[in-house]
Amino acid sequence: LVFVCAMWLTGFDAPSCSTVYLDKPMRNHTLMQTIARANRVFPGKHSGVIVDYANVFASLEQALALYGVGQSGQRPVRDKQTLVDELRRTLDEATAFCASHRVMLAELEALPLGGLERLQAVEEAVNALISPDPTRQVFLTDERGASTLFQAVKPDPAAVEFAGRVACLSAIAAAIRAKLDPNPTDLSAVMGDINALLDRSIAGLTIRESGPPALDLSKLDFAALARRFQQSKHQNTDLEVLKAAIRAQLERMIRLNSTRADFAEKLEALIESYNTGSRSLEALFEELLKLSRALSEEQQRHLREQMSEEELVIFDILTRPAPELSAEERAEIKKIARELLHRIKQLLVLSWRRKATARSQLKLAIEDALDLGLPRAYTSDLYQQKCAALFEHVYERYPERDASVYARASSPT
Repeated sequence: LVFVCAMWLTGFDAPSCSTVYLDKPMRNHTLMQTIARANRVFPGKHSGVIVDYANVFASLEQALALYGVGQSGQRPVRDKQTLVDELRRTLDEATAFCASHRVMLAELEALPLGGLERLQAVEEAVNALISPDPTRQVFLTDERGASTLFQAVKPDPAAVEFAGRVACLSAIAAAIRAKLDPNPTDLSAVMGDINALLDRSIAGLTIRESGPPALDLSKLDFAALARRFQQSKHQNTDLEVLKAAIRAQLERMIRLNSTRADFAEKLEALIESYNTGSRSLEALFEELLKLSRALSEEQQRHLREQMSEEELVIFDILTRPAPELSAEERAEIKKIARELLHRIKQLLVLSWRRKATARSQLKLAIEDALDLGLPRAYTSDLYQQKCAALFEHVYERYPERDASVYARASSPT
């Protein structure tokens, strides 16, 4: 809280400022400048609040008439009751949306705080709202809007009326986000946010204090997972947890090897078919299990090819796409990949991306290696494409000497 007199009105910008208290008469341009201090856009901020102790209302009307009407024709200042009404409408819409998916928020709120029944009700609500993607997106948008409006209404006493419903929505949303986090953290931060939402003076909605364990695709027993899914009462939740794990795994894999992007395209196509209703939940889960197996096999491919992960990337760039190759030609390209990687690392001097000479030497090394080593089946155009793709790969994944994405991926966390 800062007290100022005739200061910070012009040439000062603090977007996070949300409330301004007026305790002396102001008018015209000075009044508008003062009001505007709380009117800046800031994440999580719906609007600013002006608290008037000096009865400047008449001057405010005059100032608004002169300066306050923008291109839209609407005045920027509204009574606080308008915000309360907007919050009520938003909560009514969110409640109706939840009810359309068999989530009765009023019944959930009536359950004893901290009890097993309430925890189970939250789990049921999560399962109903987490999938498909459009359903989850609408719910999370409604919850975010309600929480933002609730923050804007406080500290008005009217906020107490809505606290329980907002906390209920926030708890379900927090649980959904925790389920979708493939590397969950302690939910104490989430609980802290909810407690802050209720200002500690209003009882909140208890949720679990620990997130679900991280799902490691490489260690999954896919047959057991399929059996568990058939018996699960929360199939929507199980589906979304698997989707989140696959997405996270794909992100890591594509970061190392961009030629794996086709796996991501396949995942999105599967999800889209489910969202549009052309594929059932059970069919999507089965396809996701197949994709998970394929990802696990892909992660081990460098071992089958008897190459390191870094060598495999260069090999993939040179062979995806490529002309029809014999076993001998593929073996020769593997040799090129190993030798070229060794040569590339020798050329990566300190701050090499900023130095024209270093970049030129790298390009020449790539061009020479491919010119001498690629099979004759590679056309001139394909040769140029491979040279460009390899240079781009090195530029993006080796930003500094001894500081590649592969070094970070292999280092302990």
